[in-house]
Amino acid sequence: MKVRTVNLRLLLISLALPILVGIAGALVTASGMDAFELLKKPPLVPPAWVFSVVWTVLYILMGVAVYNVRIANSYSKSEAMQYFYIQLALNFLWVVTFFRFGWLWVSVIVLLALIVAIVLTIKHFGDASSTAARLMLPYLLWCLFALYLNIGYAVLN
Repeated sequence: MKVRTVNLRLLLISLALPILVGIAGALVTASGMDAFELLKKPPLVPPAWVFSVVWTVLYILMGVAVYNVRIANSYSKSEAMQYFYIQLALNFLWVVTFFRFGWLWVSVIVLLALIVAIVLTIKHFGDASSTAARLMLPYLLWCLFALYLNIGYAVLN
């Protein structure tokens, strides 16, 4: 059995990027949360605490995925990281358009772009590390659920 050592510094850096984007999104949107609470909710909206737990787990999974890409012996890891950065920027943009500005239909479009970017990230992560690609799947599934919720909010409000 091959024992792999962990580059703790690289792992922490890899974890920090998505977590910091999540924190930045939370800080930027905090003032819009009161207005969000007043919106009519679509069916299947989980309790508020679920979102912070799920997003924390997803950002950690993203960071571990990034770590797996960075340690991979692959010619495609630079390209894979470019797709990751694009989807991370779209993730932040979605949070801002939805929560900060309340642009519900604009946020649907941003979320659709984010989902496409996640699929491309998964594809390119898979070229570098199949583990990294698998770690991104829960994020894709959650964003598909978020798309349902976002469309529901847009239709109802």
